[in-house]
Amino acid sequence: MLHTDHPQKLEAALYVVATPIGNLRDITLRALEILAHADIVAAEDTRNTAHLLSQHAIRAKQLIAVHQHNERGAADKIIAQLQAGLSVAFVSDAGTPAVSDPGALLVQAVLAAGLRVIPIPGASAVVAALSAAGLNDAHFLFYGFLPNKSAARCSVLQSLQEHPYTLVFYEAPHRIVESVADLCAVFGGERQIVLAREITKLFETIHSCKLSEAEAWLLSDSNQQRGEFVVLISGAVAQTGLALETQRILQLLLAELPLKQAVQLTTQITGAARNEIYPLALQLKNQPES
Repeated sequence: MLHTDHPQKLEAALYVVATPIGNLRDITLRALEILAHADIVAAEDTRNTAHLLSQHAIRAKQLIAVHQHNERGAADKIIAQLQAGLSVAFVSDAGTPAVSDPGALLVQAVLAAGLRVIPIPGASAVVAALSAAGLNDAHFLFYGFLPNKSAARCSVLQSLQEHPYTLVFYEAPHRIVESVADLCAVFGGERQIVLAREITKLFETIHSCKLSEAEAWLLSDSNQQRGEFVVLISGAVAQTGLALETQRILQLLLAELPLKQAVQLTTQITGAARNEIYPLALQLKNQPES
């Protein structure tokens, strides 16, 4: 239970507060303190936030709506309230505001006005999914939602296919099957995919398989297509050394030309870097003939 016997006056600032993505107990003590003591709680959906607050026996002093349709106009009002010395806690429906959620425009406006923005971190679908995915790439790229249409989606995926780190997307249930089909078409079937569905909720599912197997798994049970998805794809395997075709061309040219000319022609034909080809050329040239 939150103790509010001795409430402290919060600094006049915009507090960007992360809230649970499913399980209402996934909220930090600090977030509860901020929500209890803020002069104003600005919420993407006041009904959702009122339910969250009631579950933790918090009664907001003032609850207002700030969402994607009124964010620019609401920002001016919130700036005026901050300048008047009031504290404002901003929450989205779930997770962290401004991360695939409203909030970025509000934060930008508050910062531009020279006022303070204080992050109150908490639940994150991206981090939760990564922690349970079992993918060991050293880095990850969070892309968010892919385009709705297949052609645009494939174009984006093609620009990402060479990255050697885990790729993380959000996807809606009505697009998950066609998105997975496009992922497989662009990335090939051998890369690992993790489908994290309904994270922290009652029907949470985290399924890992090859991309070539993912569409069949989704289609095998319509329940597996429900809920919000975090989709993780293992990174592209880094290419070690020169491509075999480049090496073959280099060997053919070395058999007929001086080393320097063979290296120059190989770079022109293949586009490979000279500093990669030259050491290999020396190695091949110095190999004893069998």
